[in-house]
Amino acid sequence: MSHGQSSDAYASGPLPEHLTVAGWRVALIIASFTFSLPGFLNGAQTGLALGFGPAVTAALVAGVVLCAGACLTAVISVRTRLTTYLLVQRSFGVKGAALVNLVIAIVHYCWFGVNVSFFGDAMVAAAEDGFGIPGSFGSFVVIGSILITVSTIFGFHTLDRLAMVAVPLVGVILIAVCYLSMNAGPASLAPAANPPVPMSFGIALSALVGGNMLTVAAMPDLARFIRTEKGALVGMALSFPFAAPVLMVVSALIGLATGQTDIMKLVVGLGFGVPALLMLLLSVWTINALNLYSASLSMAATFPQTRQTWFILGGGAVGCIFALLGIINSFIPFLVALGLIIPPIAAIYVIDGFLVYRRGIDEPVDAPAIRWEAVAVWLGSLAVTIPAMAYDLSLTSVPALDATLLAAITYLIVLRVKRK
Repeated sequence: MSHGQSSDAYASGPLPEHLTVAGWRVALIIASFTFSLPGFLNGAQTGLALGFGPAVTAALVAGVVLCAGACLTAVISVRTRLTTYLLVQRSFGVKGAALVNLVIAIVHYCWFGVNVSFFGDAMVAAAEDGFGIPGSFGSFVVIGSILITVSTIFGFHTLDRLAMVAVPLVGVILIAVCYLSMNAGPASLAPAANPPVPMSFGIALSALVGGNMLTVAAMPDLARFIRTEKGALVGMALSFPFAAPVLMVVSALIGLATGQTDIMKLVVGLGFGVPALLMLLLSVWTINALNLYSASLSMAATFPQTRQTWFILGGGAVGCIFALLGIINSFIPFLVALGLIIPPIAAIYVIDGFLVYRRGIDEPVDAPAIRWEAVAVWLGSLAVTIPAMAYDLSLTSVPALDATLLAAITYLIVLRVKRK
């Protein structure tokens, strides 16, 4: 998310205190972006796989886990007033941060592919309902990718402001769809006989956590604007523990009542018409512009000799390819993978913030070329947890939690040995 000129001016150093705000204002931003179409898809698939009660329980636990992680990353950002990029660079070194940024950029491009798939589905739903729009899913994905990419280059700040209106309205549309779906007939609260994506409680929880871990890991970009540490804790407590369960209740009820996980077809089929469809498209458009912009910032910081525009164009093309390859059909595995990749990064810079760089805002921002201990622990955690998940091996039954605990404990041991 962009913060305008005032934040860009302090992207390479601590943010001044006079630009800070109350924690609840950041909480509203986080909660509003929780009501997204990928979040609905995740909730509907989880509801059909687990049933209503276990799905809501998974959402409640995920909200607590995400809140705990966000509290840690937010407190570190309030103490340092640094962006996520600078915190990662301080922990991993300049070259190590380049590797992390490359991975994070690819994650953003994957999210672009997921969201532009919703764009293609919306246009297909509109065409099938007689709106007179010719085209296939593939052609709509290509057209949508081009439009979103061009608008990110020339009009990002306008889209950024529109997102503050469009995304909350998606929540209103989802609640309205839920109301009409329940009126059409009582939903079975039991799991579907043949869910589109079968999953265990642990995998569902890992997907719910993984779907929001990029937000938690990148929380310093927002939380550095919070005035006090107490305000940061209050802000996190007002966001994830409430937003995640509410979205799960709504999406699980819709999925169980209709057996449908495609919100675009539901919106058209229930007679919401063009205005609601356009609002959903605007939500996809704005969130994807944010994904593309954030990824281009990471890549431009990593490769400063290349213009940011080229990364936006390249990212739009890569995201479009992901959509055409069917990333939406592997949505849950993608979220579980995020739960393995992103949490160790946050765990490492949080531990550094509490143990290595204790002076907070007074600590020098300069980073070494590479901090091997951080890079080795992160890559080592991936080398263990990815094969473990493939062979269905787990300590906690939640792969994301396994990855976080493994990285945190290993890094603490490495720091202790290094200190001795």
